[in-house]
Amino acid sequence: MPPKKLAAGNWKMNGLKADLAEVAALAEAHATTACEILICPPATLLAPMAATVGSAPILLGGQNCHAAESGAHTGDISAAMLKDAGAGYVILGHSERRADHGETDAEVRIKTGAAWTAGLTAIVCIGETLSQREAGETLDIVGGQLDGSLPDGSTAENMVVAYEPVWAIGTGKVPTTVQIAEVHDFLRAQLVSRFGDAANGIRLLYGGSVKPSNAAEIFAVSNVDGALVGGASLKAADFGGIIDALAAA
Repeated sequence: MPPKKLAAGNWKMNGLKADLAEVAALAEAHATTACEILICPPATLLAPMAATVGSAPILLGGQNCHAAESGAHTGDISAAMLKDAGAGYVILGHSERRADHGETDAEVRIKTGAAWTAGLTAIVCIGETLSQREAGETLDIVGGQLDGSLPDGSTAENMVVAYEPVWAIGTGKVPTTVQIAEVHDFLRAQLVSRFGDAANGIRLLYGGSVKPSNAAEIFAVSNVDGALVGGASLKAADFGGIIDALAAA
């Protein structure tokens, strides 16, 4: 049986304890759902969010991890620490990490291995910039990132891939469904070519200005198995609309 479709919320550097009320409201509104729900809050909120969620079917994840299990790395957080705080997933290689911290595909691949060692499922992000798309380089860029960022041994159980065109993140700009389908179909073919037929089960998420108003249209696209949502995941009502659209897809 293939994994359920996944609605993942990336809170980025947003959220204080007062905002846990949004998670409580989300949990109450989606006590049962046909898809999986994941929230990746700042690390400071992981443990209190785990307590808030309780037995509700909401999964938690981190937004990054260090490649080492422990050590003299002031300010960093290991995959084992995320797991200990209640995480089951971790986002790796987000374009903001690649841009702000110079993360490379090789570093993302090493971090992914560290996540697996700690028992976390990795959500590896890839995506092109506007200049790369306008130059016709989209498939070359995302194909290279996919190949370089995913370790050998990637499976439906330990890996999720998120396609997030950099130019669509937080901008309100969304690729056409034809553009999304082209990339997602390409990524699926690349995954199957490398990892075999079982890679048909690796979930492919779309991310970039996903909202309740456009979610159903996006989720109808081939090989879109869910979404990695930014700002719209901060409010239970907004994220709930996206979750409902995915559950109905």
